[in-house]
Amino acid sequence: MPSCWARTRPSRTNLRSSPRGDLATLDRRFEIVTVDVPLASGLVRIERPRSADELISEADFARDERLPYWADVWPSSTALAGVVDALDGTGRRALELGCGVGLLTAVAMRAGFDVLATDYYADALLFARRNARSATGREPATQLADWRAMPAGLGQFDLVLASDVLYEREYATLVADALVATLAPRGIALVADPGRTALLSFVTACEQRGLAVAVRARVPWQEGAAKQTITIHEVTARGGE
Repeated sequence: MPSCWARTRPSRTNLRSSPRGDLATLDRRFEIVTVDVPLASGLVRIERPRSADELISEADFARDERLPYWADVWPSSTALAGVVDALDGTGRRALELGCGVGLLTAVAMRAGFDVLATDYYADALLFARRNARSATGREPATQLADWRAMPAGLGQFDLVLASDVLYEREYATLVADALVATLAPRGIALVADPGRTALLSFVTACEQRGLAVAVRARVPWQEGAAKQTITIHEVTARGGE
């Protein structure tokens, strides 16, 4: 079964989301569609730009090879959402690395976590806020973050989430460093990956930094003829238990 419905539909703002100010600018600047993600606790409806390809900027790519991956709901995020949905986040802090449109942020907030959503794109943070507000009636804290120069003072978190972030080789060490900087001593990171090129280097980088990596779940995903197996990796500090 697919992890999310493939059909999208034009977004209709409901009273719960009622975007104002900077969130309302999204309606003027993007053609927005919705994706429905069914979870055990109930459906989550996520708004996103209609086409990520239409957001590609040659200037952004020339500057730092930036591409708008944030604007899609990826299979890894829907797979990880099912795991996060089953957690009890009461009294616990969570960080999402590369939140994109904020599916995992919304699900973690609904599970009771106090969430900080981070991304390289300011528009991603706006969508994450809007989607969380629609799903929970509340907005997460947000922070622009470049993994090559992580913001100081983010603090430590009981749960760190990342989905499909290892698509460039350099990200193996960058994501591992981010986990070292942000994981609480007894915290866990859940990293969902469909078998990207940097996965093995990421595992090695984690181990070199004193982190333990184990497979928590393997989640089959299918949409039409496309099939993937998403592996959920659990990362902890050695001796943190």
